[in-house]
Amino acid sequence: MKRRTFLGLAGGTVLAVGGIGYLTSDKSNYVRADITASTRVPLLKPVEQEILYLASLAPSGHNTQPWFVKHLAAFHWIICNDKSKWLPAVDPSQRETILSIGAFMQNLEYAASYYGYRCDWKMLADTNQTEKIMEVTLIKAKIQAPIDISKIISRRTIRSNYLNEPIKPKDLQSLSESDENYFHYFSRDSKEFSWLNKQTLAANQQQTYRNDAEKELGKWLRFSSKEARHYKDGLTTASMEIIGISGWFVRNFYTSASAMKDNFREQSLEKVKTQVSQSAGWLLITSKDSSTIALLETGKRLQRLLLEIREKQIAIHPMTQILEEQPFSQKINEALGIVDHIQFILRCGYIKEYPEPVSLRRPVSSFVKS
Repeated sequence: MKRRTFLGLAGGTVLAVGGIGYLTSDKSNYVRADITASTRVPLLKPVEQEILYLASLAPSGHNTQPWFVKHLAAFHWIICNDKSKWLPAVDPSQRETILSIGAFMQNLEYAASYYGYRCDWKMLADTNQTEKIMEVTLIKAKIQAPIDISKIISRRTIRSNYLNEPIKPKDLQSLSESDENYFHYFSRDSKEFSWLNKQTLAANQQQTYRNDAEKELGKWLRFSSKEARHYKDGLTTASMEIIGISGWFVRNFYTSASAMKDNFREQSLEKVKTQVSQSAGWLLITSKDSSTIALLETGKRLQRLLLEIREKQIAIHPMTQILEEQPFSQKINEALGIVDHIQFILRCGYIKEYPEPVSLRRPVSSFVKS
């Protein structure tokens, strides 16, 4: 179903529902700001709970939030891998899961520093499937680090309305200077940019029509506000930037099963085509290998990048389908002339306005265990 057809149908449905039907329908996106204050967790001191909440604002595939924390003692925890949040259809080796846990760790480290603690880490995992990933002890620091936690709170993934103007060299340099050996940028006028555009579209086409991947996506779609309020994770209409009449229609008439319908798949691909046509370039993040520790460090590297882009009016949208689909994943290194392991493919560009974050987060009480 083309976007014009979809919007026409949505508009017609609004007229058809009318009156009382509309008044009792789901009329607004459920967003992070609508989540009430988290209940106190008896296991945790207030500052521990605040640090763990800030850590949980890290990004993850389909917003699964694939972590939990085992509480050993005050300021002494184990960061764990939540198997129930894995995405086996698109991430069978749990590579992306570990990258997300790395981003969680970076947020935790920054939040701990803000409150006057340093993190003493001890690696526990030897594979991506190990439950206990990292032991951490928070130790009171002599000097409080100058961390701006508003960057953690305001981080948002933006998917639409990118400007095509080039990223300024000074902005690119400031974002990558501490990790320049791991960053590879391909501007809009490069042949690599064109290759990534075409392959991203092709990989999305393949994945969208792969039933196991689409069924898995449907499991994490929170179309209605009722579902979003209940789960506080997954992909909502707000986080997918489906707003206005289209958002109203989707919230009231779509279910997780809709992901398997041809019109949903076609509409998704149309949106991808629009997104790929809008950007300044592609930014790739690599690692020297794909060991669990290297993936954790790469996840931390991504999070450091994401916390610096808002003040520069730069948006970044991970589009990693090339890495998730064969034969695309087997061709990318040679096509781009990159020797190291590619872990992130990021579409980037300037935007005119930076909206507030909308992706949901589960309460700390839901992911802390004794």
